[in-house]
Amino acid sequence: MGRKFFVGGNWKCNGTTENVKKIVSTLNAGELPSTDIVEVVVSPPFVFLTTVKSELRPEIQVAAQNCWVKKGGAFTGEVSAEMLANLGVPWVILGHSERRALLNESNEFVGDKVAYALSQGLKVIACVGETLEQREAGTTMKVVAEQTKAIADKISSWDNVVLAYEPVWAIGTGKVASPAQAQEVHAGLRKWFEENISAEVAATTRIIYGGSVSGSNCKELAGQTDVDGFLVGGASLKVIVVQTINILLVIYFFY
Repeated sequence: MGRKFFVGGNWKCNGTTENVKKIVSTLNAGELPSTDIVEVVVSPPFVFLTTVKSELRPEIQVAAQNCWVKKGGAFTGEVSAEMLANLGVPWVILGHSERRALLNESNEFVGDKVAYALSQGLKVIACVGETLEQREAGTTMKVVAEQTKAIADKISSWDNVVLAYEPVWAIGTGKVASPAQAQEVHAGLRKWFEENISAEVAATTRIIYGGSVSGSNCKELAGQTDVDGFLVGGASLKVIVVQTINILLVIYFFY
Protein backbone atom coordinates (compact mmCIF):
# COMPACT_ATOMS: atom_id res chain seq x y z
CA MET A 1 0.00 0.00 0.00
CA GLY A 2 1.29 3.48 -0.88
CA ARG A 3 1.83 6.26 1.61
CA LYS A 4 -1.37 8.22 2.23
CA PHE A 5 -1.08 11.87 1.16
CA PHE A 6 -1.02 14.27 4.14
CA VAL A 7 -2.00 17.94 4.26
CA GLY A 8 -1.43 19.92 7.44
CA GLY A 9 -2.40 23.53 8.06
CA ASN A 10 -0.42 25.36 10.75
CA TRP A 11 -2.33 28.48 11.74
CA LYS A 12 0.53 29.65 13.99
CA CYS A 13 -0.24 32.54 16.37
CA ASN A 14 -3.17 33.92 14.37
CA GLY A 15 -6.92 34.16 14.66
CA THR A 16 -9.90 35.46 16.58
CA THR A 17 -13.02 33.63 17.70
CA GLU A 18 -14.94 35.15 14.80
CA ASN A 19 -12.58 34.35 11.95
CA VAL A 20 -11.75 30.88 13.30
CA LYS A 21 -15.46 30.06 13.20
CA LYS A 22 -15.62 31.35 9.62
CA ILE A 23 -12.71 29.13 8.62
CA VAL A 24 -14.33 26.10 10.26
CA SER A 25 -17.57 26.86 8.45
CA THR A 26 -15.71 27.06 5.14
CA LEU A 27 -13.93 23.78 5.78
CA ASN A 28 -17.18 22.09 6.73
CA ALA A 29 -18.80 23.23 3.49
CA GLY A 30 -15.92 22.22 1.23
CA GLU A 31 -15.55 19.08 -0.83
CA LEU A 32 -12.81 16.73 0.32
CA PRO A 33 -11.71 13.39 -1.05
CA SER A 34 -12.07 10.23 1.03
CA THR A 35 -9.90 9.83 4.11
CA ASP A 36 -8.65 6.66 2.42
CA ILE A 37 -6.88 8.96 -0.06
CA VAL A 38 -5.72 11.95 1.95
CA GLU A 39 -5.33 12.86 5.61
CA VAL A 40 -6.10 16.48 6.53
CA VAL A 41 -5.02 18.03 9.84
CA VAL A 42 -5.39 21.66 10.94
CA SER A 43 -3.45 23.20 13.81
CA PRO A 44 -5.09 26.23 15.44
CA PRO A 45 -3.62 28.05 18.45
CA PHE A 46 -4.19 26.32 21.80
CA VAL A 47 -7.01 28.64 22.83
CA PHE A 48 -9.08 27.59 19.80
CA LEU A 49 -8.36 23.85 19.85
CA THR A 50 -11.56 22.77 21.60
CA THR A 51 -13.74 25.09 19.51
CA VAL A 52 -12.27 23.85 16.25
CA LYS A 53 -12.34 20.21 17.31
CA SER A 54 -15.97 20.33 18.41
CA GLU A 55 -17.27 22.20 15.37
CA LEU A 56 -15.09 20.79 12.56
CA ARG A 57 -16.27 17.90 10.41
CA PRO A 58 -14.89 14.61 11.77
CA GLU A 59 -12.77 13.68 8.75
CA ILE A 60 -10.53 16.71 9.39
CA GLN A 61 -8.34 16.21 12.44
CA VAL A 62 -6.75 18.79 14.72
CA ALA A 63 -3.19 19.21 15.98
CA ALA A 64 -1.65 21.25 18.76
CA GLN A 65 1.30 23.44 17.78
CA ASN A 66 3.49 22.28 20.68
CA CYS A 67 3.52 20.40 23.96
CA TRP A 68 5.79 20.10 26.97
CA VAL A 69 8.64 17.61 27.15
CA LYS A 70 7.39 15.70 30.20
CA LYS A 71 4.43 15.27 32.53
CA GLY A 72 2.70 18.48 33.60
CA GLY A 73 3.53 20.30 36.82
CA ALA A 74 5.20 23.56 37.76
CA PHE A 75 5.81 24.67 34.17
CA THR A 76 3.96 27.96 33.80
CA GLY A 77 2.62 28.56 30.31
CA GLU A 78 3.21 25.03 29.05
CA VAL A 79 0.66 22.46 27.89
CA SER A 80 1.32 18.78 28.52
CA ALA A 81 0.80 15.85 26.19
CA GLU A 82 -1.57 14.40 28.79
CA MET A 83 -3.78 17.49 28.54
CA LEU A 84 -3.96 17.18 24.77
CA ALA A 85 -4.80 13.49 25.00
CA ASN A 86 -7.49 14.28 27.58
CA LEU A 87 -9.06 16.75 25.14
CA GLY A 88 -9.02 14.14 22.38
CA VAL A 89 -6.48 16.08 20.29
CA PRO A 90 -4.76 13.39 18.20
CA TRP A 91 -1.79 15.29 16.71
CA VAL A 92 0.93 17.71 17.78
CA ILE A 93 3.57 19.65 15.81
CA LEU A 94 7.02 19.45 17.38
CA GLY A 95 10.43 20.84 16.44
CA HIS A 96 9.18 23.69 14.28
CA SER A 97 12.06 25.94 13.19
CA GLU A 98 10.46 28.96 14.83
CA ARG A 99 10.69 27.23 18.21
CA ARG A 100 14.17 25.91 17.49
CA ALA A 101 15.39 29.42 16.60
CA LEU A 102 13.39 31.68 18.92
CA LEU A 103 13.19 29.40 21.96
CA ASN A 104 16.52 27.61 21.47
CA GLU A 105 15.01 24.12 21.31
CA SER A 106 17.93 21.78 20.61
CA ASN A 107 17.82 18.62 18.51
CA GLU A 108 18.00 16.53 21.68
CA PHE A 109 15.18 18.48 23.36
CA VAL A 110 12.98 17.99 20.30
CA GLY A 111 13.79 14.28 20.34
CA ASP A 112 12.73 14.07 23.98
CA LYS A 113 9.49 15.93 23.22
CA VAL A 114 8.63 13.62 20.34
CA ALA A 115 9.29 10.54 22.46
CA TYR A 116 7.16 11.78 25.34
CA ALA A 117 4.25 12.84 23.11
CA LEU A 118 4.25 9.41 21.47
CA SER A 119 4.32 7.72 24.87
CA GLN A 120 1.09 9.54 25.74
CA GLY A 121 -0.69 8.33 22.62
CA LEU A 122 -0.29 11.42 20.44
CA LYS A 123 0.75 11.38 16.80
CA VAL A 124 3.55 13.76 15.88
CA ILE A 125 4.39 16.03 12.97
CA ALA A 126 8.14 16.37 13.54
CA CYS A 127 9.85 19.24 11.74
CA VAL A 128 13.39 19.39 10.35
CA GLY A 129 15.09 21.90 8.06
CA GLU A 130 18.19 23.94 7.31
CA THR A 131 18.88 27.67 7.33
CA LEU A 132 19.98 29.58 4.24
CA GLU A 133 23.54 29.70 5.54
CA GLN A 134 23.59 25.93 5.99
CA ARG A 135 22.22 25.34 2.50
CA GLU A 136 24.77 27.69 0.94
CA ALA A 137 27.51 25.89 2.88
CA GLY A 138 26.39 22.58 1.39
CA THR A 139 25.44 21.04 4.74
CA THR A 140 21.69 20.59 4.21
CA MET A 141 21.70 16.79 4.43
CA LYS A 142 24.04 16.79 7.41
CA VAL A 143 21.75 19.18 9.28
CA VAL A 144 18.47 17.37 8.58
CA ALA A 145 20.07 13.98 9.23
CA GLU A 146 21.30 15.15 12.64
CA GLN A 147 17.85 16.52 13.47
CA THR A 148 16.22 13.26 12.40
CA LYS A 149 18.75 11.13 14.27
CA ALA A 150 18.06 13.02 17.50
CA ILE A 151 14.44 11.86 17.18
CA ALA A 152 15.33 8.33 16.07
CA ASP A 153 17.61 7.93 19.09
CA LYS A 154 14.65 8.45 21.43
CA ILE A 155 11.84 6.46 19.78
CA SER A 156 11.28 2.82 18.88
CA SER A 157 8.59 3.22 16.22
CA TRP A 158 7.88 5.70 13.42
CA ASP A 159 4.32 4.46 12.89
CA ASN A 160 2.78 7.61 14.37
CA VAL A 161 5.29 10.17 13.10
CA VAL A 162 5.09 12.31 9.98
CA LEU A 163 8.40 14.02 9.17
CA ALA A 164 8.05 17.57 7.84
CA TYR A 165 10.97 18.98 5.87
CA GLU A 166 10.75 22.77 6.12
CA PRO A 167 13.76 24.69 4.82
CA VAL A 168 13.97 27.65 7.19
CA TRP A 169 14.86 30.03 4.35
CA ALA A 170 11.54 29.24 2.64
CA ILE A 171 9.18 29.69 5.60
CA GLY A 172 7.07 32.82 5.21
CA THR A 173 9.58 34.39 2.83
CA GLY A 174 7.85 33.74 -0.46
CA LYS A 175 10.88 31.70 -1.49
CA VAL A 176 10.27 28.01 -2.09
CA ALA A 177 12.50 25.04 -2.65
CA SER A 178 12.26 23.93 -6.25
CA PRO A 179 10.60 20.55 -6.82
CA ALA A 180 14.06 19.14 -7.55
CA GLN A 181 15.50 20.59 -4.31
CA ALA A 182 12.59 19.25 -2.26
CA GLN A 183 12.81 15.82 -3.87
CA GLU A 184 16.57 15.68 -3.29
CA VAL A 185 16.21 16.25 0.45
CA HIS A 186 13.18 13.98 0.81
CA ALA A 187 14.99 11.21 -1.05
CA GLY A 188 18.05 11.80 1.12
CA LEU A 189 15.98 11.48 4.28
CA ARG A 190 14.36 8.30 3.00
CA LYS A 191 17.82 6.90 2.24
CA TRP A 192 18.89 7.86 5.77
CA PHE A 193 15.94 5.89 7.17
CA GLU A 194 16.88 2.87 5.09
CA GLU A 195 20.55 2.95 6.09
CA ASN A 196 20.05 3.77 9.76
CA ILE A 197 16.68 2.32 10.78
CA SER A 198 15.08 -0.08 8.30
CA ALA A 199 13.84 -0.45 4.75
CA GLU A 200 10.29 -0.71 6.09
CA VAL A 201 10.49 2.60 7.94
CA ALA A 202 12.01 4.20 4.83
CA ALA A 203 9.17 2.92 2.68
CA THR A 204 6.29 3.75 5.00
CA THR A 205 7.20 6.99 6.80
CA ARG A 206 5.55 10.01 5.26
CA ILE A 207 7.87 12.92 4.54
CA ILE A 208 6.00 16.15 3.80
CA TYR A 209 7.20 19.55 2.60
CA GLY A 210 6.61 22.98 4.11
CA GLY A 211 7.86 26.41 3.09
CA SER A 212 5.85 28.97 1.11
CA VAL A 213 3.60 26.32 -0.44
CA SER A 214 1.01 27.92 -2.70
CA GLY A 215 -1.59 27.05 -5.30
CA SER A 216 0.94 27.82 -8.03
CA ASN A 217 3.67 25.44 -6.88
CA CYS A 218 1.94 22.65 -4.95
CA LYS A 219 0.95 20.55 -7.96
CA GLU A 220 4.52 20.12 -9.19
CA LEU A 221 5.82 19.58 -5.66
CA ALA A 222 3.17 16.94 -4.98
CA GLY A 223 4.25 15.09 -8.11
CA GLN A 224 7.71 14.35 -6.69
CA THR A 225 8.26 10.70 -5.79
CA ASP A 226 9.22 11.25 -2.16
CA VAL A 227 6.98 14.23 -1.32
CA ASP A 228 4.03 12.80 0.61
CA GLY A 229 2.16 16.00 1.35
CA PHE A 230 2.48 19.48 2.80
CA LEU A 231 2.60 21.46 6.02
CA VAL A 232 1.42 24.95 5.19
CA GLY A 233 1.03 28.03 7.34
CA GLY A 234 1.08 31.80 7.51
CA ALA A 235 -0.95 34.86 8.34
CA SER A 236 -3.95 35.39 6.04
CA LEU A 237 -6.70 33.21 4.64
CA LYS A 238 -6.22 31.86 1.14
CA VAL A 239 -7.11 28.76 -0.79
CA ILE A 240 -4.65 26.12 -1.92
CA VAL A 241 -5.50 23.54 -4.55
CA VAL A 242 -3.46 20.37 -4.35
CA GLN A 243 -3.60 18.22 -7.49
CA THR A 244 -2.04 14.81 -7.69
CA ILE A 245 -2.72 12.09 -10.25
CA ASN A 246 -6.26 11.31 -9.10
CA ILE A 247 -6.83 13.96 -6.39
CA LEU A 248 -8.34 17.43 -6.41
CA LEU A 249 -8.18 18.70 -2.84
CA VAL A 250 -9.26 22.16 -1.82
CA ILE A 251 -8.24 23.31 1.65
CA TYR A 252 -8.29 26.65 3.35
CA PHE A 253 -5.49 27.84 5.58
CA PHE A 254 -3.66 30.81 7.04
CA TYR A 255 -0.90 31.81 4.66
